[in-house]
Amino acid sequence: MAKRDYYEVLGVAKNATKDDIKKAYRKLAIQFHPDKNPGNKEAEEKFKEATEAYEILSDDQKKSAYDQFGFAGVEGMAGQGDFSQTFRGFEDIFGDFSGIFDTFFGGSSRRGSGGGPQQGANLRYDMEIPFKDAVFGTKVEIQYSRNDSCPACKGSGAASGTGKKVCPTCQGSGQVRRSSGFFSVASTCPSCRGDGYIIEQPCRECAGSGIQKKRQKIMVTIPAGVENGKRVSIPRQGDASSSGGPPGDLYVFIHVKPHEFFERQGEDIYCAIPISVTQASLGSDIQVPTLDGKTIKVKIPAGIQNGKMLRIRDEGVPMPGRRGNLYIKMMVQVPVKLSKRGRELMEELSRVEGENSSPKPIMLSDLAE
Repeated sequence: MAKRDYYEVLGVAKNATKDDIKKAYRKLAIQFHPDKNPGNKEAEEKFKEATEAYEILSDDQKKSAYDQFGFAGVEGMAGQGDFSQTFRGFEDIFGDFSGIFDTFFGGSSRRGSGGGPQQGANLRYDMEIPFKDAVFGTKVEIQYSRNDSCPACKGSGAASGTGKKVCPTCQGSGQVRRSSGFFSVASTCPSCRGDGYIIEQPCRECAGSGIQKKRQKIMVTIPAGVENGKRVSIPRQGDASSSGGPPGDLYVFIHVKPHEFFERQGEDIYCAIPISVTQASLGSDIQVPTLDGKTIKVKIPAGIQNGKMLRIRDEGVPMPGRRGNLYIKMMVQVPVKLSKRGRELMEELSRVEGENSSPKPIMLSDLAE
């Protein structure tokens, strides 16, 4: 399914206020929330679509990037530096809607046991790699911290030989309910904190959390052709779940270091090569280095102009089933200081070829490559 414009998804104008955006999202979230539409895949997709739109348009920085560059402007937005950090969950977005969800969905909170085991939190790692590795791909070992299941209690949080009992306050629902006029409002149980169970004898190793912090090393495969700001997803290498669900995922965001000579545009690579006035005038064969360390012979045609591009096929970025090109920009260098003999030859050339002392101006656009 084609991705829809975020403003279209929420049904708001581009000049909508934050309040308008929040109200529009609130309406859609209530209409399509999975708890209200169990088993309805279409509603689930619309809920996800609306949530993604809200996440972008409610953030000033992301909204500005989206307004300028569209989806490309908000794909893989990353911070700086190497660190691991837990992504903001959707609970941050839903925080001020919890009372409404409780009312409409009969208190079916995903925090409690009624929602079942929840997946662990996703983690983020920022990696800086050389330009060449981004083009040709590489493997990098990284080390980061994640929450892992406590080995002593195997994630249960209970001491060996003991277990959990149903919370007497909420009877295992994870919620307590109170009536307020015509409405029945549910909130997280204060005794079990929404778990539905109480640990009588907490595990000493993890203090009953079932989780321990762990330093982990893994090898990350960076695919050939990865672009700056893109991310590599590594399933089940995020935080362990505290409710018995699957681990979250690890997202490795790629930051590509600039190269000393080469630049990239899509699947093509660009560089500039200096040549002399005589090479430009007479033509020449030169040896040009490529990104993968080899040199190739390039024929410069006689009379080439400054700034002219020469294309070398299949020396660019490797892509599935093909490879981009290398473009070389010719930079004609005028000698700053001439020898006596060199000056004599230049003067002779000027006399032979003639000089235009009244050149006619040309449009700058005519100089475009």
